[in-house]
Amino acid sequence: MKKLTNDFGNIIADNQNSLSAGAKGPLLLQDYILLEKLAHQNRERIPERTVHAKGSAAYGELVITEDISRYTKAKVLQKGEKTPLIIRFSTVAGEAGAADAERDVRGFAIKFYTKEGNWDLVGNNTPTFFIRDPYKFPDFIHTQKRDPRTHLRSANAAWDFWSLSPESLHQVTILMSDRGIPASYRHMHGFGSHTYSLINDKGERFWVKFHFKTKQGIKNLTNAEAEALIAKDRESHQRDLVESIGKGDFPKWSFKIQILSEKDAEKLGFNPFDLTKVWSHKDVPLIDVGEMVLNRNVDNYFNEVEQAAFSPSNIVPGISFSPDKMLQGRIFSYPDAQRYRIGTNYHLLPVNAAKSEVNTYNVAGAMNSDTYKNKAAYYEPNSYDYSPKENKSYLEPDLELNGNVQRYAPLDEDFYTQPRALFDLMNADQKNQLFNNIAASMEGVDKTIIQRALGHFEKISPEYAAGVKKALA
Repeated sequence: MKKLTNDFGNIIADNQNSLSAGAKGPLLLQDYILLEKLAHQNRERIPERTVHAKGSAAYGELVITEDISRYTKAKVLQKGEKTPLIIRFSTVAGEAGAADAERDVRGFAIKFYTKEGNWDLVGNNTPTFFIRDPYKFPDFIHTQKRDPRTHLRSANAAWDFWSLSPESLHQVTILMSDRGIPASYRHMHGFGSHTYSLINDKGERFWVKFHFKTKQGIKNLTNAEAEALIAKDRESHQRDLVESIGKGDFPKWSFKIQILSEKDAEKLGFNPFDLTKVWSHKDVPLIDVGEMVLNRNVDNYFNEVEQAAFSPSNIVPGISFSPDKMLQGRIFSYPDAQRYRIGTNYHLLPVNAAKSEVNTYNVAGAMNSDTYKNKAAYYEPNSYDYSPKENKSYLEPDLELNGNVQRYAPLDEDFYTQPRALFDLMNADQKNQLFNNIAASMEGVDKTIIQRALGHFEKISPEYAAGVKKALA
């Protein structure tokens, strides 16, 4: 029989009774096993994510089947390359104990363990978002969370913000449509959402959108179906993912991209870096790249899902950023959140650690288990050939910028064209679901806010506004 020990291998003789002064006496401070157990329990939960708190994850691989080397030199995107990955799906607004089948956007975050370092693609199951400037992000998230006075979720706050921020109409229409509650994580698309850039070996830059199209087909739940499911199983998406992979029914997605050259970006007719808008597939067609498959469940939920940390700041040569304001904000906020939530050295945890060679001069900090591999220098620049140095051959091509420093308003106020195009694609049943879902979400909302929202719906389409009015009646 194995001997029970504490975390340091010290044998525990009695794990049932605390050390006390007499059978009825007070406990002793020297009972270090008791203190360790209580102290560890107090720290078993790291702070949950402010957003995307409820999640599920799995391992898999990305296989590149097409040649896109004309657009990028990134090794991970070269034909024939197979790259291991972990993906974390999530709901956005709910806490860690939220039900999986709630009406919400779904997170779609992927960490690719490439030969050139980790590449994190942090996206959603929607190609757009509610806002286009990170300045508004904390305020927006406050409307999706609990009222600090009552600790209740507030439909009034959500619709007040949306109706005063009409750039959100596109995303709101998606959220309130039949796709607002995916039947499972397997049955939804994923998007990088932001505009990124690809750089080829000639130093040419291309703007890119990343798409993952489910091969399982799209399946969604109505409000009634979701309510019935939640009553029986609050972990429906987690269960579906674990069980499907466990029995060998591996989820797959087709990996595709949209490409715009720098000179063609203006042809869209709107800011190509506006996260509230999509690039028309007619104008910028999808290009096949490869396939993503998930084929292994995690072994330890806390270690591999809760401590998994993603950030769009993790890029590799040949893949980079864009002037997308929301992307620029997330480049800072995501790793900063992880440093607060998990710790300064979260990158050393196995689920986050790069599988490629790492040479850094970052030192110390809490829970640092790294060792100094360089023989002499622990700083840079230095005089030693065997210590890592910068390599200017990896510099990106110049990005031409111009303009004065100012808090610029968005370049356009066309809040209605793209939601109208989406609405016009819906069939009668989808439109009715949209109307009824919006009406249900407006329960308890101030009449003035409802009227403001209806005014926006009218500008999208009179049919849109009329349908919501009828559902509200």
